[in-house]
Amino acid sequence: MQQSNTYIITFSVILTVVLGLLLSGTAQLLGPRQQEAIALDKKKQILGAVISGEEIAAMTPQEVNAYYSSHIGATVVDINGKEVTEKDGVAVSAENVDVAKNYKLPAEDRLYPVFIYHEEGDDSKVKSYILPLYGAGLWDAIWGYLALDTDMNTIGGITLSHAGETPGLGARITTPEVQSRFSGKEIYDESGQLVGVQMQKGEGKDYSSEPHKIDGMSGATITGTGVNNMVKSYLGHYKAYIESKKSSQAVAAL
Repeated sequence: MQQSNTYIITFSVILTVVLGLLLSGTAQLLGPRQQEAIALDKKKQILGAVISGEEIAAMTPQEVNAYYSSHIGATVVDINGKEVTEKDGVAVSAENVDVAKNYKLPAEDRLYPVFIYHEEGDDSKVKSYILPLYGAGLWDAIWGYLALDTDMNTIGGITLSHAGETPGLGARITTPEVQSRFSGKEIYDESGQLVGVQMQKGEGKDYSSEPHKIDGMSGATITGTGVNNMVKSYLGHYKAYIESKKSSQAVAAL
């Protein structure tokens, strides 16, 4: 009986060690590939705010990476709109800022990436500024990227994603149908106040003549409210940067 118990214990220990080594090896092997997949998906989401999903879907991963490299510049700013190149002695870059982790910090302590869409190979010819967004939907996190035209007022496009909204209802924020409603809307009112864009309750109304309103989603009021809060909040966080760009453009126009 003693030998039997010893055998079982020895076998269990060996099996645990072997499986642990296999899992560790698999994680080390797949880890870089997983990180590459995450980085590629992020690039697609950023680009989705300025080019169509059909164009992105037609690209190979290599083409996505090449297009991103030749069309996207980036910087990081603080809530005062000042460029940040390092924090706590560590260099920062827009691609490496984890917006989800930053979301847990007080707004004044966060880092705010800005992705700058420009003509191919010429970062002096800016087409739009892409701002990350992050917030809460009905069940879990929602996030996205909002592109502002160079007037720093008109929305050129938006991509929205979610972790767990209801299929067919709140999850519709990921569809081109819903996202296209933001294009052409304005974030400043006639008096110069930053008001953002509000998704309305209910669905089926025409808001084409109203620059700060878009049609809602039937049965997804809470998700729509989450999108509204997220957009309003992050436009407020980027306000200093947005207005610094508006000011510099006004000076350049003189």
